Amino acid sequence: MSEIPEKQIKRLRSLISEAETSLSAAKELLISILGDGDTIVAPRDSVIPTAEGKIIEGIFDGQIMIGPDGKNYPVPANYASKSKLVEGDIMKLTITEDGKFLYKQIGPVERKTVIGTLTYHDDKYYVEVAGREYQILYASVTYFHLRKGSQVSVTIPANNEEATWAAVEAAL
Repeated sequence: MSEIPEKQIKRLRSLISEAETSLSAAKELLISILGDGDTIVAPRDSVIPTAEGKIIEGIFDGQIMIGPDGKNYPVPANYASKSKLVEGDIMKLTITEDGKFLYKQIGPVERKTVIGTLTYHDDKYYVEVAGREYQILYASVTYFHLRKGSQVSVTIPANNEEATWAAVEAAL
């Protein structure tokens, strides 16, 4: 029996880790859809070391990822904007051995799309929808070339009445 190259072993470990993460996200999504008593869907409460670095799961709050220990992890605004991340999405952060932060959405929350008007006050951009304001990322404003008063299609969590953030879908 020949020896397995180290590169293949690292790749296998990575694939197993990704499969475990995906399975965990699928279970959490199923619980969120079907319900499970008083179970609160949340990411794992541990840091998972892998061959490619360590993995932390957390919840996107509209601008950052909050880890299971309450620690804040900065999500690049361009990534959050282009990926149309929504408040409550479950994310995986891989911190590589060389210090890179790689984010991936692994558990999207149920969404709905609404139309509103772009406003600006207190040095922040908001989209007003039926008398309620949702903050949006500045990166979305620049990417879509929005101006105050623009009609905007935004995505918000479908089942979170307390949500304060929206993701811009398109300028209308």
